[in-house]
Amino acid sequence: MAKIAKRIQKTREGVDPVRLYDISEAIALVKERATAKFDETVEVAMNLGVDPRHADQMVRGVVNLPNGTGRDVRVAVFARGAKADEAKAAGADIVGAEDLLEIVQGGKIDFDRCIATPDMMPLVGRLGKVLGPRGMMPNPKVGTVTMDVAGAVKASKGGAVEFRVEKAGIVHAGVGKASFDAKALEENIKAFADAVIKAKPTGAKGNYVKRVAISSTMGPGVKIDLATLTVA
Repeated sequence: MAKIAKRIQKTREGVDPVRLYDISEAIALVKERATAKFDETVEVAMNLGVDPRHADQMVRGVVNLPNGTGRDVRVAVFARGAKADEAKAAGADIVGAEDLLEIVQGGKIDFDRCIATPDMMPLVGRLGKVLGPRGMMPNPKVGTVTMDVAGAVKASKGGAVEFRVEKAGIVHAGVGKASFDAKALEENIKAFADAVIKAKPTGAKGNYVKRVAISSTMGPGVKIDLATLTVA
């Protein structure tokens, strides 16, 4: 335990917890401190001035990261007939209808993202208590309830990241790997921030984006100067 604490302490050295860093400097600090034996995920957390308990302050959406996530995303698709064939051809890992429903109800959720055609939603709706808490329930607002299952599968595999504000007003997501070059990470972070800013709800008043920080899986959070987050 002492060894772990010492390693964590070392990763925090040189990072001012109060200072707001230029985005390129923040990325360099995060990459330098990603010293785990695996390729750490780089995560961004945005603290928003919203109260998601109010429907008009909910922030939700999806963004296609220009450089992908670096993660192998397993996709399940609820579809029948020709649409099921399209999903398989597009690279979906699991495709089914009632058979897939039974697998999920049985507790086996061997996928990271779930897509469904509109006609399958009465069936998928029965999985609300299972998929809902995991943030995996298909939703037309984020493109996971669609007739274009091939496009949705390819987007999910290629770097589509879904986001949703949590109770404390925080939106966070993995936006790449520590092994990515700095430019790729910067482009992904800016794309994510831009999508969250564009998803500003009508009920949000005052300062919408309060704070933004990035970190690696095992590294410290590094706060970013909001002025350097603008997408060129």
